[in-house]
Order: sequence, then C-alpha cells, then structure tokens
Amino acid sequence: MPASATDSVENRTVADAVRQAIADKTPLCIRGGNTKSFYGRHTDGAILDTEVCAGIVNYAPTELVITARAGTKLSELQAVLGERNQMFAFEPPAFGAGATIGGVVASGLSGPRRAYAGALRDFLLGVRIVNGQGEILRFGGEVMKNVAGYDVSRLMAGAMGTLGIITEVSLKVLPKPPVEQTLGFDLDADEAILRLNRWAGQPLPLSASCYDGNKLYVRLSGSVNGVRSAIQKLAADSKSDAGDFWLQVREQQTEFFQSAMPLWRVSLAPATPMLDLPGRWLIEWGGAQRWLLSDDDPSCIRSVVRETGGHATLFRGGDRQGDVFEPLSPILLRIHRNLKDAFDPHRLLNPGRLYREF
Repeated sequence: MPASATDSVENRTVADAVRQAIADKTPLCIRGGNTKSFYGRHTDGAILDTEVCAGIVNYAPTELVITARAGTKLSELQAVLGERNQMFAFEPPAFGAGATIGGVVASGLSGPRRAYAGALRDFLLGVRIVNGQGEILRFGGEVMKNVAGYDVSRLMAGAMGTLGIITEVSLKVLPKPPVEQTLGFDLDADEAILRLNRWAGQPLPLSASCYDGNKLYVRLSGSVNGVRSAIQKLAADSKSDAGDFWLQVREQQTEFFQSAMPLWRVSLAPATPMLDLPGRWLIEWGGAQRWLLSDDDPSCIRSVVRETGGHATLFRGGDRQGDVFEPLSPILLRIHRNLKDAFDPHRLLNPGRLYREF
C-alpha cells in the first residue's frame, strides 16, 4: 500500500534520491554495510547508502516480532534479541561487522539452521520500500497472516535491491533453544548423505549439519531431555568448541572457504548422490546445499547439476560479468521482466545485479 504523510524523514530522503536519479537518468548502486558486495553480478551506478535508515522501530518480545530500519546493524539486533534469549531462527550470515538487516533481506541468505527452522523469507512479515519511481510503499505487517493475495514483502527477499530499496523490515523471531550439542561422525560423503536423509525422517532435534570432506557434524537443539535422548540414540563423539564451529561455517571462515578458487553454491534434492564434478565439496542442510570449489567450466558445472534437477550459483569469485545465478527459463524470464517493469520501469535500481536483462 502507498505510504502516508507520516513517513519518516529517512524514507523521504531515499525517495527524493530516487526521483533525482530518474531526472538525471543515473543508475543507483544500493549499499548498506557493503559486506555482501561480492555476491551477484557486478553493477555500476551512483552509491545510495541505506545506512541513513537506522534504528529499531518496534520490538515486541512477547509477540516474537521485531521491526527495524534497513540500515540497522545485524549485530545490534542480535544483541537486543539475545538480551531476551531470542534469535533470528534462519541464522543469517553477516560476512562482516557492518552487515545491516536490509542487506540480510536483500541477499536472501540463510545459515546452518535454515533446513530445520526455515528460510529468511519464511520469517519476513513486512517491508517498507522505495520503488524505482520514488514511491514509498509498505507491504505486509507485523503478524504472520496479514494480507490476502500475493505476498509482495517476501518477493524482496533475495531480490538484491533490483525491485526496490528496502527501508524497513519486520521479522518474526524465536526463543533460543535451552540446550545445543554438536556430534561428529567419521564418514565418507555418500554415507554422510545417507545418514542425514535417514535421520531427517526421525524425531530428532536436528538444527544444523555439515560434512567437511572428512567428518559429518550435526547439531542438536532443544530440551535437556530431548537432546540427551538423541545423543544416546546417535552415539557419537561430541564437539566441545561447537559454538565457534557453526559460527565459522555460517560466516565461511573455515579452512574450506579460504581458497581463491571460484565458489559455487549448489542446490539439490537432499538425497542426491555426490556429483561427478572436479573440485572440493562441503555439504550443508541435510544434503540440500552443497558448496563446490572448482575451476571447471561453468557451463559444465551447471549442466551436471541441472541433470539432477538442481541449480548452481557462482557465489564468489569467477566472472562477475557473466551468468552468476542459474539462467532463467523463458517463462521465468518473462515473469522477472514484468516484475522489473512494475517496480523499476526506469531500470535504475542495481541494474544487472541479478541478470543482464535487469
């Protein structure tokens, strides 16, 4: 819905900047904390810094909802939630101290807990944006069921700022689990995938999984009795520094991610066997998300992944001017183009960040 006269000075400032860009026919490069500038295709334009929109608008711990302006630091929000023993259940990666909540939503990335708790878009209740015509718009609200029809707010998750400049977001939060314990198993990749899929069908309090090429780690989260029972059932060695381990996986700080080789994010059905591709693998999300370090030809990687029904994203490194995300089918391309026409008809917001066409 259109914004009202009560819109904040920050929102009006962003809207004025967009209208000026329209008048000058100048593309805009939208930037928050600049911690995820490596992600997506390279784009040029005048910098529009969203950190002007900062601060918590509303936090209702008993309602499990927090609303904040887009430029608010992720670390600030996590600290506030931590004081009430609450968290963002999708465990968003920051990739740097300057990460903002607007950048978290725009990138659409979720961390180790995603396969078991849900993705960012599942917790996104509402957004306020400035579209490519300088209009301030609000979608959704602060409750789970707040709209009839198409949920436009979740459309902004992962749009990389190409449909609108996010100025405010409302997110559902959850209580932190009372107990967490990480277990380790010495397995090969095929056996790790097999066990993860078998465990997924059992009443186990799984909250994260990672196979690093030598060992499978799983995190259990829940009540004291529930976690203790699961440990006895799985019977494995525990990992004492588990907190640091999952933080390093989430922020891509483990040894695996230090390579200078192109890093691919491969999405597959969890039970898919290991693919015949050269390179090193790290497996997350019960087998559904797999990271590949490889210098192999991008078209070959995508072809092999596509044959399994999956898709591949060139997450970091490689050619940032080419196809970074999975090429769209003609039907999906038309849908994306129509959305861009509706939200950013002048093609000024992060043009080319997702795909060449828009």
